[in-house]
Amino acid sequence: MSVASGELKSQAPMPPLGKLEEYYSEIRQALRIRKTEQRLLELFRQGKLFGTVHTCIGQEFVAVAVARALKPQDTVFSNHRGHGHYLACGGGLAALFGEMMGKASGACGGRGGSQHLHRTNYYSNGIQGGIVPVATGLALAHKREAAGAISVVFIGDGTLGEGAVYESMNMASKWDLPLLIVCENNSIAQSTSQTQTLAGDICLRARAFGIDTRQSNTWDWPTLLEDMERSVDFVRANSRPLFHRVDTFRLMAHSKGDDTRPAEFVQAHWDRDPLVLLEKADRDDPLWQAWIEGVEREIDEAVADAEAAAGAELPAVCVPTKHGEAQWVERPFPRERVVQSIQRGLRESLREFQRLVLLGEDIESPYGGAFKCTAGLSEEFPGRVLNTPISEAALAGIGNGLALRGWLPVVEIMFGDFLTLAMDQWINHAAKFRFMYGNEVKTPVVLRTPMGGRRGYGATHSQCLEKHFLGVPDTQVLCLHHRYSPAQLYRDLFLSIDRPTLVIENKTLYGQYCSSDPPPGFRLCFEDSAVFPTARLKPSAPWDLTVVAMGGMSIEAEEAVLRLFAEEEIICDLFLPTQLYPFDVGVLEESLNRSRRLLVVEEGQGFVSMSSEILAQVAERFSGWGVTCRRLTAAPMAIPAARPIERQCLPGTDEIIQAALDMVCE
Repeated sequence: MSVASGELKSQAPMPPLGKLEEYYSEIRQALRIRKTEQRLLELFRQGKLFGTVHTCIGQEFVAVAVARALKPQDTVFSNHRGHGHYLACGGGLAALFGEMMGKASGACGGRGGSQHLHRTNYYSNGIQGGIVPVATGLALAHKREAAGAISVVFIGDGTLGEGAVYESMNMASKWDLPLLIVCENNSIAQSTSQTQTLAGDICLRARAFGIDTRQSNTWDWPTLLEDMERSVDFVRANSRPLFHRVDTFRLMAHSKGDDTRPAEFVQAHWDRDPLVLLEKADRDDPLWQAWIEGVEREIDEAVADAEAAAGAELPAVCVPTKHGEAQWVERPFPRERVVQSIQRGLRESLREFQRLVLLGEDIESPYGGAFKCTAGLSEEFPGRVLNTPISEAALAGIGNGLALRGWLPVVEIMFGDFLTLAMDQWINHAAKFRFMYGNEVKTPVVLRTPMGGRRGYGATHSQCLEKHFLGVPDTQVLCLHHRYSPAQLYRDLFLSIDRPTLVIENKTLYGQYCSSDPPPGFRLCFEDSAVFPTARLKPSAPWDLTVVAMGGMSIEAEEAVLRLFAEEEIICDLFLPTQLYPFDVGVLEESLNRSRRLLVVEEGQGFVSMSSEILAQVAERFSGWGVTCRRLTAAPMAIPAARPIERQCLPGTDEIIQAALDMVCE
């Protein structure tokens, strides 16, 4: 077995400090990290820390080697075991202790904790592998900015089980991105040996993507320092990714005290640890004693400062609530096909916003996307409309990385059903960054995707899954319909975006016309104060029923409303939300005050859905009004491919008419 898998190789005694003068700063930094981690464990035992503690004791020289080779403009991404990386990259001791004590003085104001640290160009996240696509996105940003910066990401050998890592390697290599992947190979994933979890050779995994590799270890740390400097220089000079494996050993438990390894096995590695050997060789050296005393004094002062600081406070949560009656105005826009309006909106925005880029599968010419929404754009804006592999997780993560750097990435997911493959990047990364990094960053990334059935595409290409993305804090979900201009929506979005945004485009709408010309007897109007206003087909006569329809159901619902008016003399007030989340039912107040009846229609399945949320808000807000509520949703089953039975699964015009008749005539 190799050192990485547990066998101990002989090592000469560590030379005394007098023979290591050129490494004074590196040794002191490693010692500083070691002492900090030990103090954190002590504080945890005293009950003074929140959450958990994943220490890097035994691995300190990896962080030191990387940080000493970097420049201020470089970006660093770390993981749950990131305290050493944070300190080596310039993070303050008091900020670290304060963060883990839940203090306002912490690096992220007590919001992120041990696993989620941020300082200028340093980021960490506790999701294994998920940070690699984000680091790849920053590498793409660095390449486009051409300022010579690189992106570095730390992973453990256990992370090599995550598919997002390989999606990112593929794209980083194909696009020649300045990305350094540092794999801290400590041979164990939490409590499971690498012999049980890892097949094949670690470095060969990267080489399969045409990525150069290097290999070092922390026992020969002077060579590691030199090797890592050469790796950083290679990435910077060649704008190419590189994978650097560093064999090391985690001397402490995965987290706090959950260590199942035999004590004698761990002790043997303590006996050969570089810092332990240095202490043995130099404990009587005045310089060593000065270092120890200086580091411990610095730690004591940082702990005291953190303990004295005020506790973190929960920030105010801004919940949109309508106060008073909504004001409705007309907003005319040109009549055009929805797909052409989307194209126009993207084209005009690419001209206006130079940091806007489009990423997606098959979106370049001549194909122009599965539904032709990006047709011709890659020819007009070369290098800013990019085909990607079938890699939804990496694609969304690269968008997150670009957004962190101030770009405006628009990521197309070919079918809404495939959003499930990108969900981790949405929920655990994009949505969390601003809050857990102390409100110091924004992630203005856009995911746009077609949802819905009625095309005979079957169970995995016909779903309406937007309900799974509603309610994620610090995100917004928008929805196209035929009564609001997609071109206007995208322009307004790029002018105002400050958070991750999901835009739902229904497949059946692409070939339909969007128009601001209302049918006879109705007025098309919009909320005056909203950036993404709800559209309203308001009848000129008193109405019997309030109807809310989402997305592609706008066509079916409007047809039903017109037939009810013409055939049954039942008058409906129709609302078509453009923003699904956040959504406030105050927009319906005037209408419900008159009708006292509400019918909500959506194409997705009803359990825990947008329609459920609307009805729940109505029940809470208008509890004394006696509003009769009903919803129409898809059947609780997978969507069949056969068109005749697909139609039976989804609500349509006839079902809306019947539901309205039942409610008004009961």
